[in-house]
Amino acid sequence: MPRLIPRDTAFYDLLCEGAGHLVTGCALLREVVEAPPAEREPIRQRMRAAEHAADETTHATIRRLNSSFVTPFDREDIHRLSSRLDDVMDHMDAAADLVVLYRIGDVPPGVHKQIDLLCQASTITADSMPRLRTLAKMADYLLEVNRLENEADRVHRDLLAELFSGHLEPLEVMKLKDVVEELEAAADALERVAHVVEAIVVKES
Repeated sequence: MPRLIPRDTAFYDLLCEGAGHLVTGCALLREVVEAPPAEREPIRQRMRAAEHAADETTHATIRRLNSSFVTPFDREDIHRLSSRLDDVMDHMDAAADLVVLYRIGDVPPGVHKQIDLLCQASTITADSMPRLRTLAKMADYLLEVNRLENEADRVHRDLLAELFSGHLEPLEVMKLKDVVEELEAAADALERVAHVVEAIVVKES
């Protein structure tokens, strides 16, 4: 029987847009870390603009939720997924901010590894969002995000051990630890995105 009230499919586009911001944000985060300290401020401003764009996508999704009668899946899940995507961007933006504000020089290799893992997880998250329309092949995405988050946890533990090994000045340790914790928070937030997707798959199957 055909639906008497059509579902608002614009939510798919908005969620894809939200995930796409993460790919942009991660690329800018990498750029900030790899740039000399004197050249970071313009990149930071681009990161801030990207974070504002992500906020606007989240707000647009919520406004659409408030004005739509029928949604493609549970409206609470749409709200949660949009918010979780925005959380990832917030942590990336905070990490980039701290690198600039603290005038951090060279970072340990583990920080670059953290960012590499974030970029991988952001890319597969963005690639998976269009599949929400059919919920096809989501298992591979969920498994890969879990694998990357486990790897990020390991890198995080190794980094903390390196920071507190006594080879760095205490002030430098404090600065780097703040950045490392924001990167770990971004990885955790990406896993929470996957948890929401998994809940949607279970409900809609």
